[in-house]
Amino acid sequence: MTLFLPSIFLLILSSLAQFSSSNQIQHNFHECLSIIQTPNTFFTPQSPNYTIILNSTAENLRCITPSNPKPELIFTPLNESHIQTAVICANKLKIQLQFRSGGHDYEGISYTSAMDPPFVLIDLSKMRAINVDLEDNSVWVEAGATVGELYYRVAEKSKTHGVVGGLCTSVGVGGHFTGGAYGSMMRKYGLGVDNALDAKIINAKGEILDRKSMGEDVFWAIRGGGGGSYGVIVSWKLKLVPVPSIVTVFNVPRTLEQGATKILYKWQYVAPQIDDDLFMRVLIQNMNLPNTTKRTISTSYNALFLGGVDRLLEIMNRSFPELGLDKTDCFEMSWIESVMFIAGFPKTVPASFLLTAKPAFISQFKAKSDFVKTPIRETGMEGIWKRLLQEERPLMVWNPYGGMMGRIPESATPFPHRNGVLFKIQYVNSWIGDSKDAMKKHYKWIRKFYKYMGQYVSKDPREAYVNYRDLDLGMNEKNGDNTSVVKASSWGRRYFKDNFMRLVKVKTEFDPDNFFRHEQSIPLGWSRQKVLLHGVSAAVNSCRMRGKGRERV
Repeated sequence: MTLFLPSIFLLILSSLAQFSSSNQIQHNFHECLSIIQTPNTFFTPQSPNYTIILNSTAENLRCITPSNPKPELIFTPLNESHIQTAVICANKLKIQLQFRSGGHDYEGISYTSAMDPPFVLIDLSKMRAINVDLEDNSVWVEAGATVGELYYRVAEKSKTHGVVGGLCTSVGVGGHFTGGAYGSMMRKYGLGVDNALDAKIINAKGEILDRKSMGEDVFWAIRGGGGGSYGVIVSWKLKLVPVPSIVTVFNVPRTLEQGATKILYKWQYVAPQIDDDLFMRVLIQNMNLPNTTKRTISTSYNALFLGGVDRLLEIMNRSFPELGLDKTDCFEMSWIESVMFIAGFPKTVPASFLLTAKPAFISQFKAKSDFVKTPIRETGMEGIWKRLLQEERPLMVWNPYGGMMGRIPESATPFPHRNGVLFKIQYVNSWIGDSKDAMKKHYKWIRKFYKYMGQYVSKDPREAYVNYRDLDLGMNEKNGDNTSVVKASSWGRRYFKDNFMRLVKVKTEFDPDNFFRHEQSIPLGWSRQKVLLHGVSAAVNSCRMRGKGRERV
């Protein structure tokens, strides 16, 4: 289905001539959008609520310090037509747009910038409608809703239906699913994008396209190829999956003094091979031993089992007795209650808190990721513990793969980290205070630690998860010009492996003028870059010379 531009947009286009594409971004963009005539949707830095709105969903506090670039204007659309208008205006006025659905981007590129051109922020937080259809076994959800809201609305309709998505409940739906969307049911049902049925996207022309009208190549690209490269995701249609009325969770800590190293070594072999109904991640951090000043390493086994406690204990006693899981460690509850448990909320917080879209924690942090395909030896772990104990508040999260993740081909979606992956590592280094010295110190530690870990993780490429964005891997040209495919491969192959070149092809065909771009957006292919830089005739002549008369463009 393609929704063609209503006649009001023709009026917009005809009025654009009076606006210049100078540096008067606030004035020009606001004037162009004034045809919407909706109050309380435009916020300039002079507006009383500008800072409140800018900071409202910022997960990483280091991205909203005074030194970080801020948007020239914030626009909070109320519906799809508002976004269409914004895209049309920005395209004609040559204004850079950035889109925020939840604000969890690890480098904050949905609301700040590491590039030079000024930008306007389109904040989708007012677009959060959710329509659950149990008969169709699906749900339509707008981009500005959080996954916590999505889970709650599904559970409100049914105690035996769930949605495959992330563990952090305040993540915005729009961007979350563009990166893959892994969570506690991934070993049973795969990723969120493996369960996406349809989507609506607004292209650079301001048209709203669904799966049929955007085409299967574009639908493939947006399901794991990262957000902000192809268009504005305004809503997703997701499959509902069956969940038991009662599930079981546990959180079992083990320190070095309790044999944590040997237990975790065994976990590497067990967790990817164990029953598909069990997702058992490990949170690793340093801590002080009670009533002492001695520091140690704590490994916490944080799990969701899609079933009752008795069957869970049978599985654990047979496959992983080293953990020593006891019935008193386990809690039976509803699926929606397990969402709260895995997200780290206290038991006293009701599930209805998910409707507030608030995160359990916010901090200043720098994060990275890795994928492990060969178990790390105990001696290797001891080297890891030594380095973790040197830092103040480091965190490692080991997320198990296997199950359905190993049965879906790498090329099924842009997310390629499938068969052969034992677990993914997320590194997070957080700190208190916004001084530049503190940031430099903690950046230095995590970069050094990441380099050290290279010996234990995937190689050629060293893989990374696009939803844990890391600008240390490289970025597009700071002036906003299109980046070469070769340069972009420095992060593109890490995030997408061999799927990267297919993403480039889809980008070149669907957004040939590179309107949708950011620090790590997918670049245009070589031939389109030449056209943009030198004009069609120059590109053709160049290719003819190199190809000895044979045209390649």
